[in-house]
Formats: sequence, C-alpha cells, structure tokens
Amino acid sequence: MLVWVLVLLALSIAGIALGIKAGWALLLLALASLLTQINSSPTLTAEERKAGDSRVDAHGITQVWVPAGAFNMGTDAVAVPVPSWARGELESEKPRHKVTLTQGYWIDRDEVTNAAFQAFVEDGGYTNQKLWSEEGWSWLKKSSGRSGAAVCENSEPDQPRACITWYEAEAYANWRSGHIPTEAEWEFAARGPDSLIYPYGNDYDANKANVTGKNSSSAVGSFPDGKSWVGANDMSGNLMEWVHDWLDIHYYNQMIEVDPQGPDIGHIKVEKGGWFGSNSFVARASYRHFEDAPSYQDHHIGVRIVTDEPRQ
Repeated sequence: MLVWVLVLLALSIAGIALGIKAGWALLLLALASLLTQINSSPTLTAEERKAGDSRVDAHGITQVWVPAGAFNMGTDAVAVPVPSWARGELESEKPRHKVTLTQGYWIDRDEVTNAAFQAFVEDGGYTNQKLWSEEGWSWLKKSSGRSGAAVCENSEPDQPRACITWYEAEAYANWRSGHIPTEAEWEFAARGPDSLIYPYGNDYDANKANVTGKNSSSAVGSFPDGKSWVGANDMSGNLMEWVHDWLDIHYYNQMIEVDPQGPDIGHIKVEKGGWFGSNSFVARASYRHFEDAPSYQDHHIGVRIVTDEPRQ
C-alpha cells in the first residue's frame, strides 16, 4: 500500500511540474490513500507495547508506557545517612514487599510544567466544578476567590509547576482525563521490576538528579542520565511529587500484593521523590514524605499524571 502511495505522489508531482491538470487529481488521490492508511493502521494493544514506548496525549503532553508487572516496594534498610528529622520516616517504608500491578498505564515523562498547567487554568480549570472533588471545591471556595495557582519562584514555561496543592493537582488530572498516580504506580515507574533504589541504579549519583547542592528547580528533563527504566525524568529530585495515597505509617504491614490504592481515609498525602537541596536519603524511590495535608503547597512539590489503558 505504501509503495502505491509513493508512486501516486511521484506521478502527481511530475504531472504538476509539466502543467498537466491530471497531476492535481493524482495528488489528491495520493493524499487520500495516505490518510486512509494512517487511519487504518493497527493500534498496539497493552500487551504489544514495550516499556518506555511513548506517545503525545490530547493535551500535547509526552507520556511513557509502564507495562503491568511486579516489583519489591518499600525497603528494609538503607546504606546512606538518614537525616535526624527523617529517622522516624523509615519505619513507614517497611516491610519491603512484593507488589503486582495488573494494568499497564501511561505516565507523564516529565513533571507537569508551568506551561502545561497554565493551559488548564486558561481552559477554565478553576471555574469548572466538575473537575474538582467535593473537598477540593470547598477548599477552592475558601481560598479568597482564587482563579489560578499560587505565584511560585520559577515561572518559566519549561519549569515544573510547583506551589500547587493536592486538590489542584487532582483537578488538573481530571482535566487531562487521568489521575494522580497511586504510590505503587509512581514507585514502579521509578524503580522497575529490578526494584532499583534510585531510578538510574542502586548507587546515588549527584550528577544524575537535581538534589544535593542545588537551590532551585531546573527545567524538566535537565538530567537525562537520571531517567527511569521507562524513560521518566526527574523521579529522583527537582520536585517532590504528590501521589494518590493517604499516609498510614503501618499500611505496608497489610502486605497488599495486588494494585494497592492506599488507605481509604487520612489527613496527610504521600509525596514521592527527592527535591532540590535535599539529600541521597529522600532521593530514593521508596521514600515517603510524611507531613503535608492536601491543602498544603510550597516550591518543593509538583506532580505528574497517569492515564490508564482502557480495560478490554
């Protein structure tokens, strides 16, 4: 079929060059044939896709494919210094346990940028109640008529969108027809079936992420050598990222092995990944930040979105 289209294109171009009216007809026929071929090209199923395949969604956001699979979630011990303020946190990562995700999914290659979030704002994201949970809408109405995200230090279009609450991240995800990743989805995209400590390996490398010695976020994708097994950038550093789960420091003791969704209720939302100016302990993929309610915001926290593969 493709050869036939190329022949038609060649004949049409030659005819047009020679002033033959039929050349234009051939060109239209060639273009119609090409469009038909594109529209009839088979779409890969979830089983046929490979880890790290990419696509651009309807909002122009590049996503990478995470196939269904299993990994060891959490940790039992660490080989890097534990900051004094985080010593109690380590207990919530225990025990290390096997988790299976039964459904493949698309996850944003990069943290949501200022430009991407601004498109949501300009499309009425802060006035469309359908995009917000009941709790989120109530928070928004109490926020002095707020019509956009808070002003944050780095406003360049390719910088990650920080200073957003979990509620705002949730509304943005709904606008994208996706969701904030569960902790298991986020951690699997970062660690992979080998259950790596960091997205790029088991040994900390300060040159592969915006973490130690840094005092500001960087443009998304600035550390390509630190990408995860599926090609997701900045999962160790730059900004922490909201995930779906409520925090319960004893949740892992339940050893939920298939598609864990986190506790049903809570007061604190888990955040994953290190942040600029932090350290090798919090940059681990198993780290679970432990102190922020869904109404909290600051310049260390962003998000990335998951879009599910429709179930057959």
